[in-house]
Amino acid sequence: MTQANAQSKRDILVTSALPYANGPIHLGHLLEYIQTDIWVRYQNMRGNNCVYVCADDAHGTAIMLRAEREGITPEALIERINQEHQQDFSGFLIHFDNYYSTHSPENREFSSYIYEQLKKNNHIATRNITQSYDPEKEMFLADRFIKGTCPKCKSEDQYGDNCEVCGATYTPAELINPRSAVSGATPIEKESEHYFFRLPEFADFLREWTRSGTLQPQVANKLAEWLDAGLQEWDISRDAPYFGFEIPDAPGKYFYVWLDAPIGYLASFKNLCERRDDLDFDHFWKADSTAEVYHFIGKDIINFHALFWPSMLHSAGYRTPSAVYAHGFITVNGKKMSKSRGTFIMARTYLDHLNPEYLRYYFATKLTSNVDDMDLNLEDFAQRVNSDLVGKVVNIASRTAGFVTKKFDGQLGQVTETEKLAEFIKAGDEIAGHYEGREFGRAMRRIMELADIANQYVNDEEPWVLIKDAERAADVQAISTNALNMFRLLMTYLAPILPATAEAAEAFLNARLDWNGRDRLLENHAINKFKPLMSRVEMKQIDAMLEASKEELPAATGDRATKPADSRADGVEPLADEIDFDAFAKVDLRVAKIVKAEHVDGADKLLRLTLDIGDNQRNVFAGIKSAYKPEELEGRLTVMVANLKPRKMKFGMSEGMVLAAGPGGKDIFILSPDSGAQPGQRVM
Repeated sequence: MTQANAQSKRDILVTSALPYANGPIHLGHLLEYIQTDIWVRYQNMRGNNCVYVCADDAHGTAIMLRAEREGITPEALIERINQEHQQDFSGFLIHFDNYYSTHSPENREFSSYIYEQLKKNNHIATRNITQSYDPEKEMFLADRFIKGTCPKCKSEDQYGDNCEVCGATYTPAELINPRSAVSGATPIEKESEHYFFRLPEFADFLREWTRSGTLQPQVANKLAEWLDAGLQEWDISRDAPYFGFEIPDAPGKYFYVWLDAPIGYLASFKNLCERRDDLDFDHFWKADSTAEVYHFIGKDIINFHALFWPSMLHSAGYRTPSAVYAHGFITVNGKKMSKSRGTFIMARTYLDHLNPEYLRYYFATKLTSNVDDMDLNLEDFAQRVNSDLVGKVVNIASRTAGFVTKKFDGQLGQVTETEKLAEFIKAGDEIAGHYEGREFGRAMRRIMELADIANQYVNDEEPWVLIKDAERAADVQAISTNALNMFRLLMTYLAPILPATAEAAEAFLNARLDWNGRDRLLENHAINKFKPLMSRVEMKQIDAMLEASKEELPAATGDRATKPADSRADGVEPLADEIDFDAFAKVDLRVAKIVKAEHVDGADKLLRLTLDIGDNQRNVFAGIKSAYKPEELEGRLTVMVANLKPRKMKFGMSEGMVLAAGPGGKDIFILSPDSGAQPGQRVM
C-alpha cells in the first residue's frame, strides 16, 4: 500500500466569536461552533498541535439590566449563563481546550495594557458627544433602549434605530413620543466626554493586511469599499452605570464591550497557558510568531475583527491573525428562524429530540469556504442523514460484521481488494485538502462517493448468498474484511464530523481511526460484536422539536433579549415576527367563492383558482394540489387576503392568498362552512 503522506507539526490557535452572556445558544449560533470544531478536530487528527479557546462575552448594558430585572448581580447572571452555554456546546460534541469569560482578571489586564499602548502611541482621542439620557435611571441610552412611534409609518413601540414594521431607519431624535425602554421616562439630550480609537490612522496598514490572504475575497472586497469611503474614529468608551472594566485613570468611564470582547481571545488562551506547561503565550502572540492564529466568525461582525482588532493588535505590538474566516446566516426551511413557526430552535430543545451528530453532518454537507448563507431544510436534513449516514456508511458495517462474528469467531481474514482499498487510501489526501480549505461540503461528497463504491462492492459480491455454500466461506471472510476496511477508512474521514460515532466504530473495530496511518489495514484482526451505530431520523421527532420550540421561547425583553446592535455572530438575521394590532388590522380578509379551479401546467403543487369576492374576480395560485382535486373546489367558499400586493409568478400573476390550515400533504384545509356568507363579505 502507498504510505500516507506525513506532514510537519504545526502550532495552531483557533477561536470562535464569543457568544453573548444574555441568553441561550440556538441553531444559528451552532453553525459557527460546529464549523470550528470540525476544523480543529481534523487538524489534531493530522498530528498538529491545534488549540481551541472561546469565552462568554460577559459585559454591557443589556447584561446589567437583565441582572437587575432578575434581582441578582451581573456576576451571578454571567456565571449561570456560562454554565448553560458550556452544557449546550458539550451536548453538540464541541470541544474547547478552554471556555472562559471576558469578565476575568486576565481580560482586565490585557484590556488595560492594550489601551495604555494605544494611548502611548497617540492612537486614543477624547471629545465630547451628545447622547440621549434617561433622567430617571440616570444613564445614557443606546438607540436600542429608546422606543417610540415610527416617524415614517406611525407604528408604535418601535426602537430608536429602525422600524420593524416598515423597515425605515432613523435616529432617536426623529422618533415620535420617544421614551426610555428602561424606565419609560422621556429621554433628554446630555453631553459627555468619550474616548475614541483613531482607526483612520491605520488605513494604509489595513489596505495591505486585508489583501494579504488573511480574508476571504468577498470580505476583502467589501472592506476595500469601506477603506475607500474613509474610516471613522471608533468610540471605545461608555459612561457609568455600565457592567465592564473601568478605563484606567478615567473614573466613571468604561471600555465599550466590543473593545474587550476580542481581547477575550488573548485572556482565554493566557488562562489556558497558565494551566498547561506545553503552551507558551508569547510563542503564539508575539509580533514575529511562527505559530498560526485563526478566528471563525459570522459575517455580521467583520468590521470588528478585520478593521478594529488587527489595528489594535498592531499598535500594541502583538501579532495579527493568520486569517479571519467568516460564514453566512442560517435560515430554516427557506425562511428566517421564526418564533411563530417554531423554527427558532434552541440548542437544548434540539438535543431533547435529535442526535447532535445529525446536525453536525448536515451543516458539514453545506459548508464552503465562502461567506454563504445556509438553509436548514428539515425534510432534506432527515433524508440526507438517513440516506448518507444510515443507508450508506453504517450500512456497510451492519451488512458484513455479522458474518465475521457468527461464522469466523470475530476474526478478519486477509485483504483481497487491494486496488479498491488503495483508491480509498489515496482519496484521503484529496479529502484532507477539502478539510484544510474549509470545503467541508466537497469532503462529504467525496466520502459518499467512496461509500457508494463500498456498498456496490458488497452488492456485487453477495456474501449472504455465498455463506450458504460451505466451500465459499473463506470468500465471505475476505469480502467482509475488505468491506470493513473500507468502512474504517470512511469513518476515519468522517471522524471530525461524527466524533461519538467514530469512537463507537473504534470500539467495534478494536482499532484506532488513524488518518496518518490509514494505509495500515486490518488483517487477521479480532473485532467486537457490531452494535447499531446510528438510527434513522423520524419526521415525528422533527415535528415534536418544532412544537416544543413554539412553547419554550424566552420572553421578549426591553433590550431584545440578545444584543442586535452588537450581536456576537448569531448566524441569524434580525427577526420581525411580531406586529402590533394596527398593522394586523390592515389585513383585509374576505369570503371568496371558488368560481373555477384548474391544474397549472408544469407545477407539481399549484392549483389556479378564480375567486369571486363580490365586486370583482381574482386569480390566485395556491399550493394545495396534494389535498384537493379541482372539481372538489368549484362552487365552494374560502377566505382570502384581498389586499395582498399582487405577485408575479412563473405561471402568471397571483392577486391574493387563500388561507389554509393543517400540517400539509393531504391535510390542507381551505374551505369555509357553507353558512350563508356572501362572496366579498369581510371576515375582519
